[in-house]
Amino acid sequence: MAVSFDLSGRTAVVTGATSGIGRTLALGLADAGANVVATGRRRELVDEVAADIEARGRRTLRQTADVSDTASLERLRDACLSAFGHVDIVIAAAGTTKRVPTLEMTDADWHGILDTNVTGMMRTYRVFGAPMIERREGRLIGIASLASFVGLFEVAAYTASKAAVAGLTRALAVEWAPHNVTVNAIAPGVFETDLNRELLKGPRGREFLQRTPMGRFGRTDELVGAAVYLASSASSFVTGHLLAVDGGFLASGVNQ
Repeated sequence: MAVSFDLSGRTAVVTGATSGIGRTLALGLADAGANVVATGRRRELVDEVAADIEARGRRTLRQTADVSDTASLERLRDACLSAFGHVDIVIAAAGTTKRVPTLEMTDADWHGILDTNVTGMMRTYRVFGAPMIERREGRLIGIASLASFVGLFEVAAYTASKAAVAGLTRALAVEWAPHNVTVNAIAPGVFETDLNRELLKGPRGREFLQRTPMGRFGRTDELVGAAVYLASSASSFVTGHLLAVDGGFLASGVNQ
C-alpha cells in the first residue's frame, strides 16, 4: 500500500498562526496541498498570512479567533464548515510564556499562561473535535515543548502548561480513538522565535546550545515535516504521541 503525505483536498485550521511556529506550519500545510485557515487575534496579521496561503494556490478564510474565547472559536468553526464542508486537520499553536521567579509570579500571569497554552488548546479541540467525531475522521495536532518532559528555569507556569499539553494529548487520544480522530503533538526543541528571542541571547541560549547535540537552534521550517506527517494518512495508526523535533536534546546525557 502506498504511503501518502499529500494533503490535497483537505482543510486545515491553525490557531496561533500569524507568527512563529504557527505561521510556518500553516504555510507548510498549504505547500503540502491543504486549504488552510490561519487564525489569530489580530486581523491585519490574519490577512497577511491568508495572502501567503492564497499565493500558494490554496483556499483560505480571513477570520480572527481567540483561543481564550469559545464563542470566537465556534464562529471560526462554523465559517469553515460553511465554506469547506469539513475540517480535517487542526493545529493548536497558540502559546505564550513569561520568565519570572516563581515567588514573584502574579496569579494573573499564572492563569493567563495556562489559559492560553492548555485551556485554549482544550477549547480548540472541543469546538473542532465535535464535528470530527460526528464525521468519524480528524487529525488534532498540538504544540508541546521540551518543557513537556523536563523542567525549565523560572518558567513554572509555561512548564506546567506544557506538561498539561502532554497529558491532554494522551487523554483525548484515548477518548477519541474509537471515533477515528487522532490526537498528537509536536515537541519542538529550541527554535528562535519572537516568543523566546530575548531569552536566548544570554546564558540560557548558550546552555541550550551546549545541551543540544546538533549544536544549533532549529529552523521553524524543520517542523513542517512532522506536522505534515501527523496530518496525513501516513500517520493513520499514530495517536497519543509527542513527536520531538529537538536536535537530540531529549536524548542527550553527556555531550563531550
